[in-house]
Amino acid sequence: MSDLETYRAKAAAWLESMAPTYGRAARKGLSEAEDLALGRRYQKAKFDAGYAGINWPTEYGGQGLTHLEKVTFDAEEMKHGFPNFYFGISLGMPVPVLMQFGSDKEFVKERVLKALQGEEIWCQLFSEPSGGSDLAGLRTRAEPDGNGWKINGQKVWTSWAHYSDYGVIVVRTDPTVPKHKGLTYFWVDMKAPGVTVRPIKLAGGDSHVNEVFFDDVKISDDHRMSPVGGGFAVAITTLMIERYVATDSAGFGPHLDLFVDLAKETSLGGKPAIEDGRIRQQIARNYAMRSGLDSINVRARLMMQAGMIPGAEGSLNKLVAVRSRQKLSELAIDLQGTGGFAFDEHASQKEDWASSWINAPTGRIAGGSDETLLNTIAEKVLGLPQDHRPDKGVPFNQIPA
Repeated sequence: MSDLETYRAKAAAWLESMAPTYGRAARKGLSEAEDLALGRRYQKAKFDAGYAGINWPTEYGGQGLTHLEKVTFDAEEMKHGFPNFYFGISLGMPVPVLMQFGSDKEFVKERVLKALQGEEIWCQLFSEPSGGSDLAGLRTRAEPDGNGWKINGQKVWTSWAHYSDYGVIVVRTDPTVPKHKGLTYFWVDMKAPGVTVRPIKLAGGDSHVNEVFFDDVKISDDHRMSPVGGGFAVAITTLMIERYVATDSAGFGPHLDLFVDLAKETSLGGKPAIEDGRIRQQIARNYAMRSGLDSINVRARLMMQAGMIPGAEGSLNKLVAVRSRQKLSELAIDLQGTGGFAFDEHASQKEDWASSWINAPTGRIAGGSDETLLNTIAEKVLGLPQDHRPDKGVPFNQIPA
């Protein structure tokens, strides 16, 4: 048995031991506040057992292992339905960026340790109402204010902002230069005066995303994590990290085995649906597609093991996986006939077809819309020329609103 398989077996055994206390069954019937409290306890248990910050530096409380151990643990953890998604954004992007670009090392270490133990949560304040998928088109501004800065503007679709203690934010500090050049990257205290968080209720019933308003929010210059005007490069680093947060060929929807079970249990034309050639074709197509996406993920792991950085082909996983999840969920609902209309807003989208289907559009927007991913694949994977950009080289304040 290889070292990685030994690690996987040990992690799987620990996760099995945690499932009765923190897993799917233990969470049933809990309110969101109770579920979050359980999640914090689970995150602390992970930290104590050496499974938090697996690939982070030991100086910050991590385990100093590789990306391979990280994705191996994530794959096993995903099976049990633990309440870990509250910390997914926090530990997936803002905190790693803080470790890389934070200037006060003692402050950074304190924040990292608290985040790893589930005591503090961070959010990522990027998207804006008028920006769409164009991050560089943001309009939230930061102006010099004494020895610091004053922030005004609005962010939207910010996951878990209502539970967050801190956030990383990209703002415009110079509107007189081209849009990519006038941005600066900061961290901000989400409890500071002038910060207002308003949850947005999604079609699926939950409210984990928010709009966030900044009204004369004052921060000192030690909150700055990039050179003035150099924030876009740090933002891209954040988004590159996002590409390699654990992926799932099921698009974070139900496993294909659940569809096979459904096809065996339901009838189509007086026979079990599993005997229908069209249904079997969809099962085969989904199996082939998910196997292909898993191969891309395995290739990325091997590249990381060799000390290489995987390329933009990671965009294929999210684009194809969530699209196919939506189509398969729709087919599953159709197979159930009128029974498919039943909807439970508390049901897991990894186990319930209706919940999976209604939440899929959110998944197709979060972390990069289909259109953004298609552009990335076209330019970075296929080598096609970039679309014409009429705003290229134009000062931001001269671009028509």
